[in-house]
Amino acid sequence: MRRRMLGTVLPLVLTVAAAVPLPAAADPAPVSALTKSVQGAGSHGATANWVIGYDDHATTTGAATITDAVGAGQAYQPGSLHAPPGWTPEWSTDGSTFTGTEPASGVTAVRATNPAAGPDSTQLSGALTPPVQAVTTATGGDGFSPILYRTPGGALQGWNIYHHLGATSPKVVCTDLATGARCPGGPWPKVLNTAPGPLGTLGAGDIASTMVSQYVRDPGTPGKVYYPAVTAASVGVACLDMAAAANCGYWPLAATGGSPPVTSITGFAETGGNLYGLVSSGAVTCWTITTQSACGGQPFAPIVPAANQPYVYGSVTPVAGKVFASTSNPGVAQQPSLGCFDPATATACAGWAASRPTGPAGNYNYNAYTAFGTTGAPVGACASTTGGTNVTTCYALDGSALPAPPGAAALPNGTYVFDPEVVTDPGGHLRSYLPVWNGGIAGAAVCHDWTTGAPCAGLPARITHPSVNGGATRDYGYAYDPPSGCLIGLGDAGILFSMDPATGATPCVRSGGQVTLRPGDFYCDGGSHVQGYTSARLTGVDPANVDFAASRVTVVDQDGAVVPTPGFAPDGSVDLTGVPVAAHPSITVTTTLVLHSGTGFSGSLVVDFTGDAPQLCFRTTISADCTVTSVANTATGTDSTGSFSSNTVTLPVAPGASCTPKVTVEKEICTAIHPADCGPGGAGPWAKQAPVGLLGVLAASAYWRITVTNQGPVGITSAQVVDTVEPSCQTGPFTLQAGETKQVYCATYALLNLFPITNKAKVSYVPVNVPPGTPPSTTDWSAAKACSLLCSL
Repeated sequence: MRRRMLGTVLPLVLTVAAAVPLPAAADPAPVSALTKSVQGAGSHGATANWVIGYDDHATTTGAATITDAVGAGQAYQPGSLHAPPGWTPEWSTDGSTFTGTEPASGVTAVRATNPAAGPDSTQLSGALTPPVQAVTTATGGDGFSPILYRTPGGALQGWNIYHHLGATSPKVVCTDLATGARCPGGPWPKVLNTAPGPLGTLGAGDIASTMVSQYVRDPGTPGKVYYPAVTAASVGVACLDMAAAANCGYWPLAATGGSPPVTSITGFAETGGNLYGLVSSGAVTCWTITTQSACGGQPFAPIVPAANQPYVYGSVTPVAGKVFASTSNPGVAQQPSLGCFDPATATACAGWAASRPTGPAGNYNYNAYTAFGTTGAPVGACASTTGGTNVTTCYALDGSALPAPPGAAALPNGTYVFDPEVVTDPGGHLRSYLPVWNGGIAGAAVCHDWTTGAPCAGLPARITHPSVNGGATRDYGYAYDPPSGCLIGLGDAGILFSMDPATGATPCVRSGGQVTLRPGDFYCDGGSHVQGYTSARLTGVDPANVDFAASRVTVVDQDGAVVPTPGFAPDGSVDLTGVPVAAHPSITVTTTLVLHSGTGFSGSLVVDFTGDAPQLCFRTTISADCTVTSVANTATGTDSTGSFSSNTVTLPVAPGASCTPKVTVEKEICTAIHPADCGPGGAGPWAKQAPVGLLGVLAASAYWRITVTNQGPVGITSAQVVDTVEPSCQTGPFTLQAGETKQVYCATYALLNLFPITNKAKVSYVPVNVPPGTPPSTTDWSAAKACSLLCSL
């Protein structure tokens, strides 16, 4: 066949299109999963530990929630909910409304939430603190010294308590140093209360603050800080829980009034597990952290002269197990002085029967600080007093004179000097940073290097802060943040600011983060699930903005021992695969980053390990009600992959001692003449023994009835009637619920024996829900007797 076109004959070409395969359907994205299991014996009144494993398949970070309702026949055990690190536990009494505070009773459901779950569920992250910019605190002024608290998520908070304020005045403030904003839970500031409870919820404040506030962190709970407090009737120790934003108690140490009068108290110094302070009478107070109680015999005898002032113008400092305290009496012709207290004897130190003067009469001071030798060992104490002539005086432990730090000794007259922050620099030099102002100084730090016995190299004699409020900072105190390597300062101007302790620059263009990873905390079933540490890494950070040569990373274990690591790789990661988990079940990774620029900085420190899916656990008490034969639970969850549910786990409940079934068996013989009366439903009568002669001497039969009764309180299974004489009487297996009865009829035929026959039966059975392999229980034997002509033999 040909086709013509314009007079030209062309061949006809048939084209067959090749089949184009359809694109293969993409595999559905995997959805995260929950695996449910239970531990514990299933018996009435026993404890069941429900374990939910979270198998994370997320490829992006997102919010995740795991929820589990407490099933029927069981009750939640208070305090038993365990959530993996990074997850927040919550409780509900109605199954739908959840709270972050565990109710005292009535919990019907539990859950855990994580705002940033996936894609690696065996990791823990902490925010990297950006360079802290100057920010005005809530009430402006008199905030005194900052107290730093790093939240579990790594956010760095600056807390402060305004000094010399009355009881009802709001005085505690929390600032998020990354953003400069007030912490959640405002408005701030809030009053302080002697009663425990959330800040701002206990009515009018009843704690007044002191002139010089020195704080001590609880060694077991770093979020708690103990501070000096004054109430209407006493002075003592008060507690602030920064983690919970709550008051956590007050303990009086000395009653106000008396002669010489007690009006106020210094801050506290800790040594040997005790807090020591000084009241205005010159007496020494003592309080034990572990027992949260006053030491026996305190307040102890005065070690310095009394000062009749509304506040104590002085401070305390620990020195090699001793406590030095300063005091002064502004406006009175009395010399400021320094005393020494020995906790071992509860009296003045040897060689310190009398206090030592620290300046001319009329001078006053706000400080007492530890003097160190060139090796870093504490050797004595100093006090820098203020007045017409500024004087800094130092004494050794034995009372002899020590050289004064030259920077402090050279301050202009009228300069206020406050307690220093002590820092060990990367080169191992021990430095004290003294906050100063007044006497022509608008605010500055004076740094003394104890290792060299000279002012700190590379720093000006007075480190001012011209970029903060025009330099008018009027410094009160500094707090050192080890992760970032920065000092956070606060002063009478009410402005929080950061300072680089190495250069004195403000702001401190450094960042830092700290993460403590205990892989075992991710599990709660007692099993072995951890394979090994993986890495620490910086996320959300431009490596080009980090001077890794000047930055450092340190890893310490649960005992505080340094764990060797390779250090930063060029991408900001740290290889932790060489750290054995068995030897170091917990590690704390701290990064101190020196930045080229602090503008727009953000990021996180992430530490992870290789292990099984993390677990959520809670415990329930199985009901003592014998009608409960099993309990069950199913967990549900949501994350960025969608919604999912666990397998349902059912735990059979074996009867406890109070739920053991009582089973009886009764064997009888029919005494009727007609066999028709001896079968099922027959009228009988039935007796334990047939009358003599009833069966006769000819062929006859004995008809038996066996009655099995389950008196409860639970059912039985696999029940068997056992009869060793008459095989036809053996019956089973069968079940009997509580309260049920079963009757078995059988007969012994052609009874031609002149002698009596005693037949007996018993029942073997298994109570419902006993563990597999439990041997059967048995009743006692029950007997009946068949008689022919003789029955007494």
